This record gives sequence, C-alpha cells and structure tokens, in this order.
Amino acid sequence: MSSPLRCFTALAFAALAALPGAGQAPPKEKPKPGDAMIEKYLAAETDRLSRRVLDGATTLEEWQKRRPRLYREYMDMLGLWPLPEKTPLKATVTGKLERGDLVVEKLHFQSKPGLYVTANLYRPKTIEGKLPAVVYVCGHSGKGRDGNKTAFQDHGMWFAANGYICIILDTLQLGEIPGIHHGTYKYGRWWWQAAGYTPAGVECWNGVRAIDYLVSRPDVDAERIAVTGISGGGAATFWIAAADERVKCAVPVSGMSDLESYVKNKVINGHCDCMFLINTYQWEWTTIAALVAPRPLLFANSDNDRIFPMDGNRRIIERLRKLYKMHGKPGLVDEYVSPGGHDYRPDLRVAVFKWINKHIKNDTTTPVTDSAEFKPFVGKELRVFPEDKDIPKDVLNGKIDETFVPRARAELPAAKAFDPWRRKIMDELKARVLRPLGEPAPEVKRERTPAAGIYTLATTPGVQVVWADYPGEDEADLNSVALLGKAEIDAKNPPAWAKKYLTTKGSMLVLRGYGGLAGWSHKSPPNYVERSHALLGQTADECRLQDALAVIRWSRQARDSKPWRVVGRGEPGILAAYAALFEPSIKEVVIINPPKSHKEGPIFLNVLRVLDIPEALGLLAPTRLTLINASDRAFDRTEQIYKLAGAADKLTRK
Repeated sequence: MSSPLRCFTALAFAALAALPGAGQAPPKEKPKPGDAMIEKYLAAETDRLSRRVLDGATTLEEWQKRRPRLYREYMDMLGLWPLPEKTPLKATVTGKLERGDLVVEKLHFQSKPGLYVTANLYRPKTIEGKLPAVVYVCGHSGKGRDGNKTAFQDHGMWFAANGYICIILDTLQLGEIPGIHHGTYKYGRWWWQAAGYTPAGVECWNGVRAIDYLVSRPDVDAERIAVTGISGGGAATFWIAAADERVKCAVPVSGMSDLESYVKNKVINGHCDCMFLINTYQWEWTTIAALVAPRPLLFANSDNDRIFPMDGNRRIIERLRKLYKMHGKPGLVDEYVSPGGHDYRPDLRVAVFKWINKHIKNDTTTPVTDSAEFKPFVGKELRVFPEDKDIPKDVLNGKIDETFVPRARAELPAAKAFDPWRRKIMDELKARVLRPLGEPAPEVKRERTPAAGIYTLATTPGVQVVWADYPGEDEADLNSVALLGKAEIDAKNPPAWAKKYLTTKGSMLVLRGYGGLAGWSHKSPPNYVERSHALLGQTADECRLQDALAVIRWSRQARDSKPWRVVGRGEPGILAAYAALFEPSIKEVVIINPPKSHKEGPIFLNVLRVLDIPEALGLLAPTRLTLINASDRAFDRTEQIYKLAGAADKLTRK
C-alpha cells in the first residue's frame, strides 16, 4: 500500500516533488540584507538550546527529580495545563460494517463540548474477555469528505485480525469535519502563538480522550494500550504517549526531528503547525520523547526522508538510549530504519506490528505479515456522518483555535491593592510570557557609523539594529526615542507623528526585521523566521522588545543618564509600553493608534493566557501614558486601572 502521507501543504511538499501528488516549489524570494543576520541568530539560539539535553540531567536521580516539573511544562506548552476537564464524551456509533471475522464501528465522540472526533474502530467479530487496544493516529492524507482515517484502514484490519481493538482517529485537519493545522504556516494566524495554541494540543487531547473511550469499553484491557502513526501521526504518537501513561507502548514513525534539523537546516519549512508545540520553556526537543521513558518505544524512520533527516534521527535515538540505560532498561528503546523516502513500506509496517506484539501481547513467535493483504473498504462506506446534513450543528472544529486554550481576563485590582495586583501579573508575565527577558543581556556594541548621527548597534551577537540621533531644539528633563516599525524605515527623516515628540534631544530605533540592514524576508508559506522563533521559545516581537531595552540601557550608560520618553505607533507603541514595564528609567510612554488586543499584535508567546493590551497598559501606572486615536472601548479598562491605582491624572487619552 502506498499512502500519500501529508502533514504539509502542497507547497511545502516541493522537496518531495518526486512523490505522487507533490506540489511545485514556491517562488524564491530575493534574499534581503537581514536574512543572513537573523539566520545566524537563530542558529546560535538553536545551538544554545541543543545543549539542554534532558534538561541537564545526567543521572536517573536527576531526571526523576526534574520529571514532574517537565511534565507540567510539557502539557502547558500544548495548551493543556491546568489539565482540561474531562467532559462527557457522548460517544455514538453511527453504523457498522462486517467482513468475515472483522467488524468496523463508525463512531464519534466529543473530546470537548463541540469538538467532534470521527473515528473507525476495528475489532474481531467474536471477542472473549478483554483485548489489547491500539490508538492509531493518522498522517495527513487528502481523502476529502471521507476523512484521512480511511487512508490507514489496513492497519486497523491487521490489528483486528491479530486480536486487537484498533481505533483510527481523523485528524483535526483533513478529517470528516475539517479544522485548521496551518495557522502560522499559511494563514497568518500569529495570534495562535499569543494564545498559546497549537493544533498539536488538539491532536494530543483527542488521543487522550480516545483512550478514555477505549477503557470505558468492556472489551478493552486498560493495561495493554499502544499508540502508533506516521508523519503527523508519528508526532501525535509522541504527544499522546508523553501526556498519558496509560500508553504502555509507542511506535512513532517519521514523527520527530530535533531543533538542529528544524531550525538550522530549515526542515521546519516542510512541516505544518501540528508538528510543533509552543516551546515556552526552551526545551531541547528530544525531551518530549524522553517523557515516554522507560515504556517501550520504537523510533521508526526512513533513511532518505528529507523532512525527517537521518542526522536528526541519529541524535535523538542516541539521547534516548542514554536515558533508557539510566533506567536500567536499554532493551525497551530501539530504532528501525527503512530504506526509502517519506512513506510506509512493508518492512516498516511489519516492524510496527512486531514491536507492539512483543510489548503488548508478549508475543515474539507468531509470524507477522504485512497489512497490504487486506482489501480496503470504499472510503465513503467508512464515513461516520454519511452526508453533510448529518454533521451536528454544534461542531466547533473549524474554530476550536479560538477557545481550546482558555484566555485570561485579568481581574481589576481591589481598592488600594494595586501594587500586589501588579506584582502578581508581572511575575506571571516573566514566568510564562517573556521568559527570555530573564536571561543575562549581552553588551550592546556600536559596530559602525554609516552617516553622521546614525549608528549600527549589535544588540545580541549577530543581530544589528539602526539607531539615529535626532537633535531637538528644546531642553527638557527627558530624552525621547521613537520606535520605528514596518513602514517607517528611514532613520534620517522621522515620520511626522514622531517629530512632534522629538523636539527635545531624541533618537529613533529601527527595530529588527524592518528596513534595510535589519529587514528579513517574509514568505507565506512557510514563514521560516517567525515560526523558528517559536520553536526556540520566543517571538520576533519579544526580540524587538529586548532590542529596545538593550539600546535604551546602552544609551543611558554610554552617553546620557537622563530618563526617557518612548514613543511608538501601532505595534511598536505597545512594545514601548512593555519596555517601560521592565526599565524604570522610562518615565513616559506615548502610543499612537494602539491595537486593542494582542491578537492583532505584537505577538508574545502565551500572552493572552495572562492578560491583553488594555491590562498591560494599566500595569504602567503611575507612569505617564498618552494614548492617541484610542477611542475603542477596550481602553476604558486601562482608564479604570489607572483610577484604581490613584494615577488617573497620569493617563491622557485622545
């Protein structure tokens, strides 16, 4: 059986153009001056995080001490911590098929209210006692209305014929009720990162709830459950097995690489968002797989798979072997490498079946044959909802990204309790959102002066921004700096909105990613730079905030110790506000055309799980704050907070 496995859009599949159905490569964008700069930065960050193998644990005692914290962090990065309520599944069988000794149950359940999971469950017709069970998670195969579960039915048939119950789950994207995996890959939904949302979390939770369904059945042995799948299903195998210890055996096939492959070698460009969690805690990627230890794990791959290259596979399996050896169970982890590209082949399928037989049924003697011998059902026969009219009206699959991870709405401070309220939220921002700000800041270096009063500054190794002095005519107690963004890249000639605030001695900072020297390419798909940042536990906007802080501190130390007024329009204006939260020398903030929500930007990882822009601006009190063109009612909340802080006179809203 040759399966057109797809966990990518057709564009991303260009690297595998020789495979049937592969798309053409996207047109190349001419490199910009900032491309080499930002890629060097991302590579250095990758090297730094790659040294954090097993969170630094070198003994079993160290690992076991870290593991409870790591589990919480892992679930948090999937958007699943605190653990969601396990609401009623409302499992429903809509039909059955029979063929010989095989029965297929067509069923659905709700992993959350309105989040429907469509599935086919394969079982023997005659069952005595409780049988072992397998959760099969699909790679993305374009089977249209039938759902991608129909592409992998031979696996269900093999397991049922060999004494298992096997449930094959449709994925969120390309299932019978389609949702979206490609939010940041293709559709510009950068707010996914701000919301702490990844479709990987949905696939993980759907798998966990599938186990809940299986163990509720009288014919399933809850102590003998395995999970397997290829490509996107290989990734989901890791997600589920790491999250749920009821999984006693796991066989991910072509489902994981490491940061060196994803970022330095740009393998991320071949993968959609379901392959990645939000790496808030800046993990070395193998740590995800390490949470499965010491349960039996077969790491199966292909030796010519360009989107799961062998160098990454080798690094991962060696790290896992060391961990299993620490546990004293080196035989419970192994690798299987099949010759060929990204696909199932008979030897891969047989290796999967043998491993699960061995570790779930303790059977190493029964001959294992390939599943290709089974005649497939017509896809339409396997539909859970035969016609569109049968699909429930309350489905949320297509918009589950809006609600899957709960959003915060920070409570207003009680009267005379502003300071503790502020401290609590700032602590949460530092812990869950702006963690990189806790790292020691590198020294800013002035690298060159292209023109009088214009400087190129290195804010972090390999990253340069442009800083321009603007000689104001008036003397004042404050220096001013304007943060320049997307369309405002000429540091010599400040835009009109900035000139008004640069009448005193002032400066302009062109943020990274914008303009000549600092600008980099933006291509959708696959948005390499922005998506790679999230794999490294940061965003481009967080780095821009770091740049602003670093340069302001450099200027105070190297040139002028006066306090600052920071001005910005749109998203850079919000960056100015956050800079003031972390830099006490900023005494005034002016924001023109402020966005009302982080959903519009700037994007910080998980920020919407803590607060939104109106609350963040309220945290500035009693710093002087001016909001221009801020008539939206969302900013009424900022006014309320300033009043409760006793600083109503310090907020001007125009």
